[in-house]
Amino acid sequence: MRRILKLLYLLSLGMSTNIWAAGDQDAHPFSVHDMLAMDRISEPQVSPDGKRVVFTLRKTDLAANRGRTDLWLVGTDGAGLRQLTSHPSGDSSPQWAPDGKSIYFLSTRSGSSQVWRLPVDGGEAEQKTTLPLDVGGFLLSPDGARLALVMEVFPNCETIACTKSKLDEMESRKASGRIYDKLFIRHWDTWKDGRRSHVFVMPTSGGEPIDLMKGMDADSPSKPFGGIEEIAFTPDSKAIVFAARLAGREEAWSTNFDLYLALVDGATTPKNITESNKAWDTQPVFSPDGKTLAYLAMSRPGYESDRFRIALRSWPDGKERVLTEAWDRSPGGIIWSADGKTIYTTAGNLGQTSLFAIETATGKVRTVVKDGHVRTVALAGARLLFGMDHHRSPVELYSALPSGSDMRQITRINADKLAKVRMGEPEQFTFKGWNDDTVYAYVVKPVDFDPNKKYPVAFLIHGGPQGSFGNDFHYRWNPQAYAGAGYAAAMVDFHGSTGYGQAFCDAIRGDWGGKPLEDLLKGLAAALAKYPWMDGNRVGALGASYGGYMINWIAGNWPDRFRCLVNHDGNLDERLAYFDTEELWFPEWDHQGNPWDNPENYEKHNPINHVKNWKTPMLVIHGALDYRVVDTQGISTFTALQRRGIPSKFLYFPDENHWVLKPHNSILWHETVIGWLDQWVKEEGTN
Repeated sequence: MRRILKLLYLLSLGMSTNIWAAGDQDAHPFSVHDMLAMDRISEPQVSPDGKRVVFTLRKTDLAANRGRTDLWLVGTDGAGLRQLTSHPSGDSSPQWAPDGKSIYFLSTRSGSSQVWRLPVDGGEAEQKTTLPLDVGGFLLSPDGARLALVMEVFPNCETIACTKSKLDEMESRKASGRIYDKLFIRHWDTWKDGRRSHVFVMPTSGGEPIDLMKGMDADSPSKPFGGIEEIAFTPDSKAIVFAARLAGREEAWSTNFDLYLALVDGATTPKNITESNKAWDTQPVFSPDGKTLAYLAMSRPGYESDRFRIALRSWPDGKERVLTEAWDRSPGGIIWSADGKTIYTTAGNLGQTSLFAIETATGKVRTVVKDGHVRTVALAGARLLFGMDHHRSPVELYSALPSGSDMRQITRINADKLAKVRMGEPEQFTFKGWNDDTVYAYVVKPVDFDPNKKYPVAFLIHGGPQGSFGNDFHYRWNPQAYAGAGYAAAMVDFHGSTGYGQAFCDAIRGDWGGKPLEDLLKGLAAALAKYPWMDGNRVGALGASYGGYMINWIAGNWPDRFRCLVNHDGNLDERLAYFDTEELWFPEWDHQGNPWDNPENYEKHNPINHVKNWKTPMLVIHGALDYRVVDTQGISTFTALQRRGIPSKFLYFPDENHWVLKPHNSILWHETVIGWLDQWVKEEGTN
């Protein structure tokens, strides 16, 4: 009866569920191959009349060892799903023309990334830009007369042709060396060559693009993860507001992003309109009546994980107020209601990424959709449209009334694939962690769970550290991959995690190996006590980034607990890591200064100081293109393990960055990791 009631409840929410699959022997246990087979929905854009939505769908092409993207269309009522583009090259970033009759999009079908336009109800795609440089992103003006384009150019070049000429010259040079006189020299996974991402404007009818940032030694959108959401046309289409960091030689340790206003004719120098705030300002969005500019703003300089607030600025007089100062969550975007009385946003929230509504007059917040991971919210007539995923399903499109009621699932792109797999059942629980604070955690039961059996445990530790292992469908650290291999997956959102209030997030500062380790100790103990079917004698711990650091810290400070460890892209030496990495604001905030003025802050929780205590078998994984946590940290970890005679392996990817993105590399990663767990943890298995 409980299973039937749960199924009916999930179906009433419109949630894709696989609850019967656990008992369906025709299905198979979930694996990395199923994860890669899932089609990924992103970038949903609702038509001006609210009746249709275009979105990007990514499919994994194993033969080409990459993902390929196409545009799809469906009614906001779920009817009429059809594929719009099928060119072998990638199509993405759809935007509706104001009249709703055509869709602009990015495509590489001409040999480079350019803007194209496709009539919705029939006709061939038309190329709208034929520029010598790739277009990295674009935005259509409200009147449909102009395109804002993002291209990488040399700031001192007067024309796009100048940039192309310089690139050709660099390609033909015999000498390969580059000379730098300031940071960054490289960022995320790319060596810098002097180019900057600039915002251009051109007529949709054609013409020469105008660089609105000419001469600015800054990027817009921000690198490496910023997108077109950092740029907005003014309602009259005569100007653009964009986010950029003009920090000079301090760029590598500054988080002072500002909003700039530039006329579309390029006749004036961009004006900094948030100069008074020395912290992060971004994601400008104008209200429907054009009288208010809303944007996201942090308050603490140098802290990338500070809480964003929603700021409202009267337009054009510039009077400002902070709307969400009293709300202890960090909004992830801004969607205005049609009447301008409400702003919708998403935010991490107790292990979920929930959808919220905020009254613009009072700042009062209410929850619209609590559970799952809500993404990319849009207005669809009288309803809200959004993507949502959770532990048992990739992203699908849903709609709901602004109250959160009458939720409907619009797409079921992955329904057939989900029907063919058996997944583990997730459950969230809480326990008393450091200082008796309430800490949240998840357990995902093994596939084909039998409460009378004992199961080995995969203890997953998230990165960040200001991150979360929440209720989402992850494509790199998916707990269902371990559940499908016969493990219970356990994940603790320790102090420092996001979605539990800013004080909880801030608590990790200066204490990387303290509060989080205590939470992990107590969280594992709480899970083993709550779930007696979890075998406390057969546990392996795994983590990446900060989670990889924590694996190294555990190896020296909790050496007798785990049968094996997996460290992906984790630091061994925090002091040296400061000099290895690129974004210096991060260690300077978290370790409270730099290592020459405050060496004790880098040494007190430094894994390298405890290598003498190591004894647990460890698998080390690293990517050569990881410039956030450089590969020598992984090599050093493996060297220490080998020199101490500890069973160990090193998996190295010469073509991956901080993540593992290529499909066949992901398969190798999962096979190696689960094989390592099987070797050391899955002794006396459950069969």
